[in-house]
Amino acid sequence: MNRFSIHEDAETELSAATNYYESQSPGLGRAFIKEFERAVHQILTYPLSCQLVNRTVRRKVLRRFPYNIMSSVKADTIRVLAIAPQSRRPFYWSGRK
Repeated sequence: MNRFSIHEDAETELSAATNYYESQSPGLGRAFIKEFERAVHQILTYPLSCQLVNRTVRRKVLRRFPYNIMSSVKADTIRVLAIAPQSRRPFYWSGRK
């Protein structure tokens, strides 16, 4: 079984996105969290199925929201580095470990 962790900045991004969507429409924040959880489950089940964007980081595109989950897959550890809005400059998260 893979160990899983979320970078502190990614947690902040997840919270900010959830709050934003909830402020737009009640229940939409919960829908964002459900989609995030679905995507993380897929990453944990099939860690190498996501698109490789550099030597160690993979991208999982959320279905319903314009966000990518950027994760690092190493041996038995999966680390979410960013919950990246697709409109934000690419690779802003690249210094995260």
